[in-house]
Amino acid sequence: MMPQPGRVPMDTAGYARRVRESRIQGRCFICQIASGTHSYRHHVVYEDDVAIAFLNRYPTLTGYCLVAPREHVESWVHDLGETQFLDFQRVTYRVARAIEATVPTERMYAVSLGSQQANAHVHWHLAPLPPGVPYEQQEFYALRKENGVINATDAAQAELASAIRRHLQPP
Repeated sequence: MMPQPGRVPMDTAGYARRVRESRIQGRCFICQIASGTHSYRHHVVYEDDVAIAFLNRYPTLTGYCLVAPREHVESWVHDLGETQFLDFQRVTYRVARAIEATVPTERMYAVSLGSQQANAHVHWHLAPLPPGVPYEQQEFYALRKENGVINATDAAQAELASAIRRHLQPP
């Protein structure tokens, strides 16, 4: 079993305030990342004309990535046609496989989170649960920032993103 890095507390109230303010101001963090205009570095693991995938800035599990359509879409049910959705899901699948090839994974969590109030741009969270995590610390507990985030350095995240990229299979 690969030990997970230690977790540190996160200011979840401050985070919630920032993402809501961004929504009110019309700033979409995913659109900014996709266009290269975001104010801080993100570690991109995949990008093409359909989607972009990058490491979560506040990971709760090693290898935790977000995968989003490149275009601003707020509802995958209403805003994507079936072909667009399936193209996007192919990218999500490939990124999940690359994550699993990079870090020990008992279960790959895949969930679409966000709301019209904050983080409205559709994105999938891919979070690899490592083997041996006690049941009480699995599922939503493992994803919640209130339980702390991994204390990973920028250099460690850059190395991890590079490793995931090496495991991505061509389409």
